[in-house]
Amino acid sequence: MEESTVRDVETGSEAGGEDALVGNVNKLMVSPPGYSGAPRKGHLVFDACFESGNLGRVDYISEFEFDLFIRPDTCNPRFRVWFNFTVENVRETQRVIFNVVNFSKTKSLYRDGMSPVVKSTSRPKWQRLPPKNVYYYRCPDHRRNYVMSFAFCFDREDDVYQFAYCYPYTYSRLQHYLASLERRNLPYLQREQLGLSVQQRRLDLLTITNSDHLSPEKGKKLVFLTARVHPGESPASFICQGVIDFLVSQHPVAQILRDHVIFKIVPMLNPDGVYLGNYRCSLMGFDLNRHWQDPSPWAQPTLHAVKQLIVQMNQDPRVSLEFYIDVHAHSTMLNGFMYGNVFEEEERVQRQAVFPRLLCQNAPDFSFSNTSFNKDVVKAGTGRRFLGGLLDDTSYCYTLEVSFYSYMTAGSTAPVPYTEETYMKLGRNVARTFLDYYKLNNLIKDNRPTHIKSPEVMSQTDSNTKGNGVGRDAADREREKSQSVRH
Repeated sequence: MEESTVRDVETGSEAGGEDALVGNVNKLMVSPPGYSGAPRKGHLVFDACFESGNLGRVDYISEFEFDLFIRPDTCNPRFRVWFNFTVENVRETQRVIFNVVNFSKTKSLYRDGMSPVVKSTSRPKWQRLPPKNVYYYRCPDHRRNYVMSFAFCFDREDDVYQFAYCYPYTYSRLQHYLASLERRNLPYLQREQLGLSVQQRRLDLLTITNSDHLSPEKGKKLVFLTARVHPGESPASFICQGVIDFLVSQHPVAQILRDHVIFKIVPMLNPDGVYLGNYRCSLMGFDLNRHWQDPSPWAQPTLHAVKQLIVQMNQDPRVSLEFYIDVHAHSTMLNGFMYGNVFEEEERVQRQAVFPRLLCQNAPDFSFSNTSFNKDVVKAGTGRRFLGGLLDDTSYCYTLEVSFYSYMTAGSTAPVPYTEETYMKLGRNVARTFLDYYKLNNLIKDNRPTHIKSPEVMSQTDSNTKGNGVGRDAADREREKSQSVRH
């Protein structure tokens, strides 16, 4: 989330000293105090020593209740939001209450019906817990800090259960996904290593365009997209994958976009933070989205590499860099929406509003009324603000936010919880909106293939239908299933 404020964050010391938590629990068996016999079924074993895991401490309250402490971001005790851990050695029909007691934020979608996600060995698809089992309240037992409690009944003794703040999307999952794309040898997709993180993880850059149509005298428009600068904002990765899946597909809209636009995508700006299970910071405790003005090549190498590339492209007269979109997730608002910049000239103000207005027509979960344009001093180091000041006045820089929880469609009264699939669908709708923006709709009929046999083709939707997401055929859904990586 780009827009959280410092006031919303308490220091670790104020929350009872758990800033001293520096590691994750590792196969920690929690048995009743004073118990010394052989471990029994029902003495829960907690673990977060895995990729993107986060759980720093567990306190036994009773055999039915446990206090859970989020491990703060590495080298930064101020941020405690993301959690991701497993529980095993359960007793069948064992009912428990887990209290997550040390969130660093007070405002939360848990007040509005959000619930954690869960999966287990025998049910490997993530699903949200029923909201009726989740409570978010100020707790007198925890210095009146906000606590999120959820009740759960374990039903299979041999299962390992995993709980998380939101659907995880790990660094390894991204690497598997990009490797599977590379193996398809698509002529219009290029993957390169733009740099390495502090811990030597890949910073990937994808370029998607039809190079046959590159003519030196007629420059193509360039769209630059980044995601996961804040590692705990995993919905951003699903949106980003939705954008990529659509752009590399045989959908007629995607084919036209590749002919007219160059898409540059950095799917994971903060791979170390993602790997470590941080919420907001890098390995060294930096909120990278406050360091765009002067990123350090050794302390913030991924940000430094991306900024260098954008500055270099901006200075190239053959390149028309028209869009920078940074994808985030929001912990207190519903729907997808955008943040943009503030301009003096009315015409530029109006032009900046065009893309979010068009996206609102294509994506039923995108809210133009939540979209806002600001220039808060505290946001000066963000990608949107810094690049908005650097690039020329034909370029537009946005933060695309999506709720960690749900969306409301026009005319509906109940929020619809996001799934991995609906996050990806928003990504597909972001991609197809460039067709409307660049007024390329008239090319659809000429380019429409007469037959579709390719299994990776997305089903065609009527380009004139407003409010429809991009549909997909059964073969495409099967392909996605086969590509998904369990982690």
